Amino acid sequence: MRVLIWKDGENHLIFNMLPGSGPDYNSVVELSLGQALIAGGGFSSWTYRSGFDVSLPVYSPMAAQLDSQQIAVQDRPWVVISSQINIHPEYTQELAHLAQEHSELLVLEACPSMQSSNYSMRCRGDEVYHYPQVLKRAKFCLVIRGARLGQPSLMDAMAAGCIPVMCADSLVMPFEDVIDWKRAAIFILEENLNSLMEVLSSVSDEHVSEMQVQGSWLYQSYFSSINAVTQTTLEILNDRVFAQRARTFEDWNLPPNPLAARSPLFLQLTAPRSQGFTAVILTYDRVESLFLLIQKLAKVPSLNKILIVWNNQRKSPPHSSMIPKIDKPLKIIKTTANKLSNRFYPYEEIETEAILTIDDDILMLTADELEFGYEVWREFPDRIVGFPSRTHVWDNVTMHWKYESEWTNQISMVLTGAAFHHKYWSYLYTTAMPGNIKEWVDQHMNCEDIAMNFLVANVTQKAPIKVTPRKKFKCPECTNTEMLSADLNHMMERSQCIDRFSAIYGYMPLQTVEFRADPVLYKDTFPEKLKRFNDIGSL
Repeated sequence: MRVLIWKDGENHLIFNMLPGSGPDYNSVVELSLGQALIAGGGFSSWTYRSGFDVSLPVYSPMAAQLDSQQIAVQDRPWVVISSQINIHPEYTQELAHLAQEHSELLVLEACPSMQSSNYSMRCRGDEVYHYPQVLKRAKFCLVIRGARLGQPSLMDAMAAGCIPVMCADSLVMPFEDVIDWKRAAIFILEENLNSLMEVLSSVSDEHVSEMQVQGSWLYQSYFSSINAVTQTTLEILNDRVFAQRARTFEDWNLPPNPLAARSPLFLQLTAPRSQGFTAVILTYDRVESLFLLIQKLAKVPSLNKILIVWNNQRKSPPHSSMIPKIDKPLKIIKTTANKLSNRFYPYEEIETEAILTIDDDILMLTADELEFGYEVWREFPDRIVGFPSRTHVWDNVTMHWKYESEWTNQISMVLTGAAFHHKYWSYLYTTAMPGNIKEWVDQHMNCEDIAMNFLVANVTQKAPIKVTPRKKFKCPECTNTEMLSADLNHMMERSQCIDRFSAIYGYMPLQTVEFRADPVLYKDTFPEKLKRFNDIGSL
């Protein structure tokens, strides 16, 4: 039965945490392993099967004696410490020679008066040092080839926040397939050991600090315990099996920024096209332009459903027989109060992740423009992606924020009169808007779009994305007296909104960028059949 299960080692993983035994300390497992994967410490490049085996650290139980408190670079008196015992005599002589010329190099050996099994003490002549605590007093710690190729002193150095200086030519570094060791360690060829101090003197204090932080993070993340080493090994193998869900090289090597915002949307890298989007039209009584908009939206390939939010309590919505017949579902929702926030309510009829919020007078956008906007949103599903853009500026005269509607290359807001967003933001707007912003918006009938931009920017720390070059969005059939945004008082109030909202948030979350997404080739003189999006407006 055992033979049947073994199957020449196929799909078996063998851990070899402490490789070899004296006197040879061979890094090769001297067993008939067949096709078994080896997770071994101190692999040599001559025996390591890259992409198959997993290289482990030679684990050090002494590293656990070190506390996690880090000592700053400037508070470490020694530049480099060599603390290994029983290294090759040739290297010992070389280090002794360097120590005579460089007082900032501390070379430690086994204490002659101590028992050979006492690894917690190191000596330099009559001076006695506690190990591994002494490592916290140096910027760099030399890890040199010994009788065993891989050395536990690597883990001791990393636990102490001491940057490893690796001098073992054929050593395969732990988890080398996924960890970028050049960010956390210095490498010197064995034959160049005599240039140790020259190499280390060329490393700036700033870079030393960065490497110290990186090394400490790598240790805490992947090496701090047998459990952490085992878990990391299994994660590496999992990434090999399920490559489509594997972590990137950056994911393995970049410590999380505690100040960085994380998107709450657990989506695929690109949102699926199949769902399409739900168009939510906020309207009051402009029936004629509403019908025209419905007909235009019906031509967009990715449209899934149209939701008409009827915000007029004094007048009934048009009868279904009057509404243009389209081949997509359409539903009218009558609200109980005329509130701008009704456009962001998470209606149960919204079954798609993507929502297009659009005003009933936005008639100039083409089907190609709307489809392209949806495609851009799919790539950036945590952002507001849309067409009319605005920015905010600081007025040094009034010492207040100012809402800017002039045509500029800078944007910090995309107005939700024609924009895509994830339905999660509608839920957050309705249930978790900070302060009294939502109530203020409904009372003043203004700034719901600014409020949504603040909300998303505060969570993601990202700017919205404007798509296509079009800048004119006024309804050609509507007069200025019908348009709320034409009122100068309305514009002044929008500046006050920015001031008010930033005070409630306690800072300015809006991010300003100079960026616009346009379809590839849309301006080039190629045949239309070679372009996916042909009907893109210029202004």
